[in-house]
Amino acid sequence: MSDIALVTGGNRGIGREVCRQLSDLGCTVLLSARSEAAAKSEAAEVGALPLRLDVTDDASVAAAAEEVERQHGRLDVLVNNAAITYDTWQRAATADLAVVREAAETNLYGPWRMVQAFLPLLRKSSHARIVNVSSEAASLTGMSGGTPAYNTTKVALNALTRMLAAELRADRILVNSVCPGWVATDMGGPGGRPVAEGAAGIVWAATLPDSGPTGGFFRDGRRLPW
Repeated sequence: MSDIALVTGGNRGIGREVCRQLSDLGCTVLLSARSEAAAKSEAAEVGALPLRLDVTDDASVAAAAEEVERQHGRLDVLVNNAAITYDTWQRAATADLAVVREAAETNLYGPWRMVQAFLPLLRKSSHARIVNVSSEAASLTGMSGGTPAYNTTKVALNALTRMLAAELRADRILVNSVCPGWVATDMGGPGGRPVAEGAAGIVWAATLPDSGPTGGFFRDGRRLPW
């Protein structure tokens, strides 16, 4: 029986490549996107199943959870990949807080909403994994100025990872944050590492053995400082 894996923001960039790699490993992959047309076209390209899903919309997330339960009965892997607003033009001292709030709705509340909605299905798995796609830019150890909407929301996502890992340990659900590195995507821009390399670290966390870590922050399978 193949694992059921759901990837948010799966219609492009890292999310799309994560879908492809998980599909190649034999998983039944649900490629989600806000646009049904985008989900269908990209899913067909990478061997996944399409799922229309907007992580900022309670009704959309609830409907998706109902569909996954109806079609598959459980969820083994949740990859919270959808993210927006790499706000290089802003500084914290003068940031437009409306931009920060909008980023938080996708980058923080989106994953949080997804976990709450899909937790009953994850608990039906014997080896559930939650992967929150973060960024080393959210590491407090080396943090400086700039990109305040993106960085603060990813810091908060890392905090959510730690809390969920502690709370779900008894359910044997492994929860980790993963930085894919600077990847040549629409958000990352040109000059980054190949998308396949960035996605591989996410897939690693999505397919950890039961003895694997939980509550960690990783890039390429190696721990990063919080």
